[in-house]
Amino acid sequence: MPVTHAANGLPEQAATTQIDIAGHPVPVLKGGLYDRYRSNPPLAVIQAEAPDIDLSWFKSLEKTRVDMGFESYSPNFYYRNSRVTAVYTADLERLRALMPAAVLEQVQPLQVWPGRGLVAFTAYTYDYCDNDSYNEVAVSIITNEPGKANLGPFSLVGQSMAKDFWGYVLKLPVNTELARVRGVVGYNLPKWLTGIDRREDAQAVTYDIVDARSGKVDVVFRARKLDGLSHEPGLVTNSFTNLDHQGRLAFGYATSRQVSHASSMQADSAELVLGDGELSRYIHELQLGRMVKYEYVPEFQSALYAPKPLAALD
Repeated sequence: MPVTHAANGLPEQAATTQIDIAGHPVPVLKGGLYDRYRSNPPLAVIQAEAPDIDLSWFKSLEKTRVDMGFESYSPNFYYRNSRVTAVYTADLERLRALMPAAVLEQVQPLQVWPGRGLVAFTAYTYDYCDNDSYNEVAVSIITNEPGKANLGPFSLVGQSMAKDFWGYVLKLPVNTELARVRGVVGYNLPKWLTGIDRREDAQAVTYDIVDARSGKVDVVFRARKLDGLSHEPGLVTNSFTNLDHQGRLAFGYATSRQVSHASSMQADSAELVLGDGELSRYIHELQLGRMVKYEYVPEFQSALYAPKPLAALD
């Protein structure tokens, strides 16, 4: 039987406790990783609780205590995760209109051909991480790197070769209050709480994204499981530019170790079904076109770093 969830995204039968994050009362799993360690669990604890996870990469990374609107540690570790991403063309002028003027002075949407930019739609499942487990969906504009020329498709090829991608996050629903508050307060990200359910069968992974206002499924993202998976681990960095809570330019990034992955350019690899809810209406306005790339990553690990002022970018 499927697990039912409370309004806070946690399983209805789970024991919870309430903690304070920057003045926000947040329910978390009682005895969970976040309840016990606040983003700084010893790797020995992770090894004991999940002995099947390879922690060698995390042993090479160092956490530091940071103030990100609340006291935490950076980077935040994501030990066992999966994701699916579809990249679509979109209306370039609409993308520019959705970015703050101060951000546009530093980065712009990549133009892949006249009047068309790129939007990445990504669904994540974080099975085991410093802030327990949750699902997340990101709608992001692909941009140039700050300080680098925007050369459209040439910039995209350069980012692909370097495995170093830049974007501006438009929407980022999550399905736990802990993930929402940490993301909004700590990372300046446009998160809200709603139902995000993941289903899996032999052929595909499907995410049902609920409209927070109506309580009905609004967006369905069906992503095909690809054959020919590469099991050669590789590092990929995804960075974002935005404004902090004082309106100052900032950036953040996550480095991921992709353990199992494959990609495709076939149009039937992913299907995005839109309803009439708030997120669907927003996506409709982007005027999405053809899907230009699909990524199936059934296993990856990640380290998410606390944001910094853009001026600190080397």
